Amino acid sequence: MLGIKNICSLIQKGDKFLSPFCILVVAGILCMACEPNKDKVGKPYTGPVEIVNGVDVKYSEQGILKVIMKTPKRLRYQNEDIVFPDTVNINFYDPTGSMVITRLRADSGRFDPRKNVYLVKGNVRVVKSETKEILTTTELSWSPDTRKVFTEKFVSVRNSVTNDVVNGKGMDAEQDFSHIKFPNGTFKMKFKEL
Repeated sequence: MLGIKNICSLIQKGDKFLSPFCILVVAGILCMACEPNKDKVGKPYTGPVEIVNGVDVKYSEQGILKVIMKTPKRLRYQNEDIVFPDTVNINFYDPTGSMVITRLRADSGRFDPRKNVYLVKGNVRVVKSETKEILTTTELSWSPDTRKVFTEKFVSVRNSVTNDVVNGKGMDAEQDFSHIKFPNGTFKMKFKEL
């Protein structure tokens, strides 16, 4: 068996077989010495598992277009929640699916798959094309299952033609905003002088 002195003398002499062999042995020893520390546990990742840019979601019933939602970005998380961190624009269509009858704009939104409910937040503005009514609030929810739009937040609806205003806390409406109910509402109306 070769002693350490013999190996060192062979390396010094520049033996072609032994020099690469020694390099591999030393590299192997170094790799075994760099074993990962199994005691260290980092925080689990809580960020998005999927990022989608330029989102265009279409919702239809029996092949008839009902809703189109557009937003610049969608984030999906491990718990399957979906967040829309940028502006959300939603168009609600008439019963034939050919004409936009209501437009919604909000600062951000999210989708909760466990409840199957979409939620939009921040400067929510809904414009009804036919009646020229403008609804403003800070938060609205939409359920595709019940086809209802609802909120518990303060809501204001202004008719831009007559300047009539309805204010209330809480609202329940059809998804196309054709029928709106205010459980706690007040109505302001201007009368024209004769």
